[in-house]
Amino acid sequence: MTTTLTAGRTPASTRAMLNKVPEITIWFWIIKILCTTVGESFADWINMTLGVGLENTSLIFTAVLAVVVTWQCRLRRYQPLPYWLTVVVISITGTLYTDILTDDLQVPLAVSTSVCAAVLGVVFGAWYARERTLSIHSIVTRPREAFYWLAVLVTFALGTAVGDWTLELTGWGPGVSTLLPAGLIAAVVLGWRLGANPVLSFWVAYILTRPLGANLGDWLASDTADHGLGLGTAITSIVFLTAILATVIYLTVTRRDVIETRQQPQRSAVNAPRTRERIMLGYLSVVALATAVLLTWAAAQPHAAVTSEEGPGSAVADMTPQQATQHFPAADLTALREITQDSLDKLTAGDQAGATARITDLETTWDDDQPKLEPLDRKAWTFLDEQIDTVLSAMRASHKDKATEQKALTALLTSLAGA
Repeated sequence: MTTTLTAGRTPASTRAMLNKVPEITIWFWIIKILCTTVGESFADWINMTLGVGLENTSLIFTAVLAVVVTWQCRLRRYQPLPYWLTVVVISITGTLYTDILTDDLQVPLAVSTSVCAAVLGVVFGAWYARERTLSIHSIVTRPREAFYWLAVLVTFALGTAVGDWTLELTGWGPGVSTLLPAGLIAAVVLGWRLGANPVLSFWVAYILTRPLGANLGDWLASDTADHGLGLGTAITSIVFLTAILATVIYLTVTRRDVIETRQQPQRSAVNAPRTRERIMLGYLSVVALATAVLLTWAAAQPHAAVTSEEGPGSAVADMTPQQATQHFPAADLTALREITQDSLDKLTAGDQAGATARITDLETTWDDDQPKLEPLDRKAWTFLDEQIDTVLSAMRASHKDKATEQKALTALLTSLAGA
């Protein structure tokens, strides 16, 4: 999918810079989806699994982003490694920024989606007003490169918000949720092939790859109880980072995606098939309307609340302690109770760091016991799993509240106590 529309004017003082972005080939879209998957799984791994916390993780990757963007901008031409490293870090950072709005600031996803869309509109408006082009085949000046990376960052944040809002509305599982963005991307590609505006087609597809990659990452990392493949965030991150590295090495050696000319030949505005573009704009509008109707219908269907990694919902009805434990071995329950009680004791004594560290043992023990416990009573296992997720979220929150932590630990102890 190309983005050629108009090149605008390139100042003479900056014409020595070759194009700073890759050619849009199938490799571009493959590696872009890989990057978005890493953005979701790697951010979750550092934030939740390692217990770094959302705000601390965001600060870390903001600093990393500043370093890699500086490296990328100091280059005079496109090079695969720094370019795609920048995309990976932006993917992680954009995800984290949206998560801060949703989980820390409690901004509704509908609002964050609207805000991100408005910000992206402002970025595109300013970019076009100054450069008279939004084509990524004309990133040959510093201002255009700055606009490009700012737009990429906002598209990742917008894609994250859109994807999460869709899941919130529909309650779809991680596997099913990949179908909508995949289908929409296919519809956009069809429209582009039939004459839709290439710039519009590119950026719409670029935004949609974010929820596609994120949902794919969730599907691979989620537990089998949640209809995922159970690989976990660490393994998923490693697999996709390895795939990204292999692809970058291939592109570096073959130079399959390098635009050698300083400026891509442009279509004449007079000869451009404007009528076909207008027809395809109507087609894309119909696709958008059909998507809205589908989401409205799905939101009206009965469905369980989606369990968020930052704030679990309830996928099963409340159970009594006896119902929650009657089918599980006493030895396993005792081990879980001891860890939970130990964490609560440390928290009560004022040892927040010790309590947070100890709760990691609870997570590890529970995950290790899953293959044995879940088949014994799937409903009870899901109920306890949600309670443990609530404990983990409370203990690892960026802004910790001792009362909330104690409440979550006490509720879990009560359930683990059995009859």
